[in-house]
Amino acid sequence: MKIHCKRVYDPAENDDGYRVLVDRLWPRGIKKSDLRLDEWAKTLSPSTELRKAFHAETLDFNHFSELYRAELAQQPLEGKRLLGIARQQPLTLLYAAKDTRQNHALVLADWLSELND
Repeated sequence: MKIHCKRVYDPAENDDGYRVLVDRLWPRGIKKSDLRLDEWAKTLSPSTELRKAFHAETLDFNHFSELYRAELAQQPLEGKRLLGIARQQPLTLLYAAKDTRQNHALVLADWLSELND
């Protein structure tokens, strides 16, 4: 099973497999017709309140991750559906955040991997 995280601004590659946008908002500067993706999974993105608190830096990444995981726990069927796709082909989670080391897509990828255990 392969789950990758990739910025939407990076070029699509053949080995990306199934490409899922995991942001609640459409990424700035990209036309919908220009982004190669298979689906937009808004239900697995952080809530508006959580996203705003993290971007305003009222939450550190660890606290954000805990709260986001609690939100994800409310979406087990959606998580298992994506996990089923990841078992058949690579799954690429697309996000727009500038920070490639601390973002919600990485938390989501870890959560999905843990569902597999």
